[in-house]
Amino acid sequence: MRLGTLVGSLALVSACGGGEDDAAGNPRPSKSSAAPAAGIVAPARIEVIAGLAGCRAEIRIEADELREGVCHSEQADYRITTFPAEKYKEAWLDAASVYGGKYLVGPGWVVSTKAEHLEQARNKLGGTIRELKGTS
Repeated sequence: MRLGTLVGSLALVSACGGGEDDAAGNPRPSKSSAAPAAGIVAPARIEVIAGLAGCRAEIRIEADELREGVCHSEQADYRITTFPAEKYKEAWLDAASVYGGKYLVGPGWVVSTKAEHLEQARNKLGGTIRELKGTS
């Protein structure tokens, strides 16, 4: 297992996900939005998720514990990360909590984009918007 790849990809997420600073400097628990807007949640396949978002994915990372790609639509830029098991997704989210920010989370996948595009992405992909509170 290449945990370094998992953690290394988190640095890339902050560029797309846009974390928010916590003025108190203390880590806070994450928050999730209400039930997903879409009735069907996208499967954990980067190419399918990208197609539903209106773009074509460029794969950046292929590893045992995750697969990551980026795509650019007319509306937004997306970083899509898929996982072969939920435990890897939860470990990734736990590590990403250091950076803070909001992410669209589904079964076996996480999508990061600018906060103003998350609701639109959720309408297309399903999933839940999760807010992770950073430590900075």
